[in-house]
Amino acid sequence: MTFHDEKSLQAFLRAKKVIPGGVNSPVRAFKAVGRHPLFIERGSGARIWDIDGNCYLDYVASWGPLIAGHAHPEIVEAIKKAAEKGTSYGAPTEIETELAEEVLKAYPSMDMVRMVNSGTEATMSALRLARGATGRTKIVKFEGCYHGHADALLIKAGSGALTFGVPDSPGIPVQTAATTISAQYNDWDGLRDIFVREGEDIAAVILEPVTGNMGVVLPEPGFLSGLRELTAEYGSLLIFDEVMTGFRVSYGGVQEHYKIDPDLTCLGKIIGGGLPVGAYGGKRKFMELIAPSGPVYQAGTLSGNPLAMAAGRATLKLLQKPGVYDDLGKRTFRLADGIKRLAQAAGLPLAVNMIGAMFSVFFTAENVRDFRSACTSNGDIFARYFRGMLERGIYLAPSQYEAVFLSIVHTDDDVDFTLEQVSTVLKTL
Repeated sequence: MTFHDEKSLQAFLRAKKVIPGGVNSPVRAFKAVGRHPLFIERGSGARIWDIDGNCYLDYVASWGPLIAGHAHPEIVEAIKKAAEKGTSYGAPTEIETELAEEVLKAYPSMDMVRMVNSGTEATMSALRLARGATGRTKIVKFEGCYHGHADALLIKAGSGALTFGVPDSPGIPVQTAATTISAQYNDWDGLRDIFVREGEDIAAVILEPVTGNMGVVLPEPGFLSGLRELTAEYGSLLIFDEVMTGFRVSYGGVQEHYKIDPDLTCLGKIIGGGLPVGAYGGKRKFMELIAPSGPVYQAGTLSGNPLAMAAGRATLKLLQKPGVYDDLGKRTFRLADGIKRLAQAAGLPLAVNMIGAMFSVFFTAENVRDFRSACTSNGDIFARYFRGMLERGIYLAPSQYEAVFLSIVHTDDDVDFTLEQVSTVLKTL
């Protein structure tokens, strides 16, 4: 393809005059990869087109939600039917209950679920519930895990904050930060020490059970089960942030894959089928503390929006078809393993972490198991890799600390094409 991006550049310069940084979410600015962002005009299946007319094979998938690809006919039809009846009511609808029932079937750890509008809203609400349920104030999160931009959670965060090298954001009161304890992912001994010192004051531990915001990092054997036992011992709640991994690692998420039973779970992305959505759910004894059943307050005008609920319900129907996750997993492995083999052949140090329909590449010789090892990846090499792939029609996340997402509409031919481009680009690094 002949790559042109003049229209995107002009659109970015225009946007910068009225939108901070020209974007409505920081990592979209492409700063970490040394260029301006592309402005997207449309998407179909596994591909997107920018306003300059360039076509790309898309592995960002709107940062995870589009597991059915862009503009899937069944999802579009569900949204159209819902929109024709009205876009929002601020009143209960049956589709909210239908989607909730499907979510609970997939996640046996949850007896009840509350729909919200974003992953940030879900994690923020889950932590408020944990504090209300325990009467405690402190929470434990893991360095490199990102749970949205609520004050108490933007402490040693990953993803966009990592990309810009600002793991702590200005604007967070010292008093708020003091209630958050930052632990090292996969560091069992360090976590145990934290509980010995602070356990009686810890309301909850929240984590991405498989991280996607410092890149894909997997829990080491026994880490999640030990965490489950430790929180139960101290009477703290265990919160799994499966906003990214829910319905992607498997239909039942990481907790199904590793057979762990958290107290609360946060979801988002896929359950909205590409529309804004979030959810948190868990054991009935905790969820019934939420208003109007109980005293822990949380509300939202657009929560359970009928368009998002319809899109999410249609998406889950697609994912319930036999063989969907087997095919996704095999195709994802073939791509991830192929990239690893090509890097070895090119003499480049590369770590590849994969699970389900997501993976990350790290330009490092280290085994990436936590925040520190993720940061050993060579950002300059990644930026050159990103730009080379983009110019050859492959759209990746513009950050070393993000995942590659496959969808059910990516094909074996797409994987072959991608590996051909990887082979060419790696030889230039």
